[in-house]
Amino acid sequence: MLKVEKKVIGELEKCYSLAMLNYQGKDHFLCAAEKASPCYMFDLAGNKEEKLWDGPGGVMTMVQVPAGPHVPDGQFLATRKFYSPNNGKGASIVVVTPRGKDDWEVHTLCDLPFVHRFGILTAGGKHYLIACVLKTDFEYKDDWRFPGKVYVAELPEDLSKYDDVNQLSLTMLKNDMLKNHGYYLHEDGGGNTSAVVSCDNGVFQFIPPQQAGGEWEVVTLTTDAASDALLLDLNGDGEEELCAIAPFHGDTVNIYQKKNGKYELDYTYPEKLDFLHAIFGGEVCGKPAWILGNRKENRDLLVFTYEDGKYQAQKIDEGRGAANVLHYVREGKDVLIAANRETNEIAMYELTKA
Repeated sequence: MLKVEKKVIGELEKCYSLAMLNYQGKDHFLCAAEKASPCYMFDLAGNKEEKLWDGPGGVMTMVQVPAGPHVPDGQFLATRKFYSPNNGKGASIVVVTPRGKDDWEVHTLCDLPFVHRFGILTAGGKHYLIACVLKTDFEYKDDWRFPGKVYVAELPEDLSKYDDVNQLSLTMLKNDMLKNHGYYLHEDGGGNTSAVVSCDNGVFQFIPPQQAGGEWEVVTLTTDAASDALLLDLNGDGEEELCAIAPFHGDTVNIYQKKNGKYELDYTYPEKLDFLHAIFGGEVCGKPAWILGNRKENRDLLVFTYEDGKYQAQKIDEGRGAANVLHYVREGKDVLIAANRETNEIAMYELTKA
């Protein structure tokens, strides 16, 4: 069991995206909005430090650019103008570079309609951009006739030359991905990373090449529909479980175990949680934990752990509606930041062993 201390640290209309940012020798975190609202930077104690922009918003993902000789301190990538599945045709990935306090330059890396999630992966000493589009077109509200895709590119060392005219070229790696919603960064412990991508067609792991110019590997983890998923050894048996929420913006919590080389459904949480969305997996207070939040009905924030031979869930908040969560450790304490979109609340939870 965890002891939870909550503090509301800010208010932001339709707050949505969260990301860590190392800048000026310190760690910070960013919070940006789904709609046309600002982006703010906070220190790890929860104090607001800077406003990075006023708009246009539509920020689904933010990721810091890995350090390098041509990378300015604090530079990161962000999605822009993805306001909803029915209003994302003008979306793009942008490069954000600090110029001074409350002065951050934003320029286009590439236009990519309906880009929802993206990440920067590392393999063989190279960095790769992987971008997931929810769908590719639409003609009316909730039109899902145009499935999503996954695009990749080797990330250039210098991003300053890209703009509205000169854009980074992407290669389509996988298509026909209906409701291509979920993305989660997976670390192998050896400095390499991969991506766990979820859609109605299933959950897939995208592994970048170890050699420049090599082939990507796409592994099917399950063909069950999922909105988001991650790999985590939750029960401590030495093998990662596939932890998934289903279906798209769904209400079901599933855990799969690997048996004979394949993931098989092992556990389903008995309660239905409408519009599951926030997701984090990692070590919390010394134990593997899977944190989930849903955005309708009770709007719970739950921590799943494995105790006494079974999966257990502990509620750490309710009624708030987290779109995304972020975890870090500060001064020896586990901290969870939640972008509680449904209540315009940026919240900090200090988690300690009860």
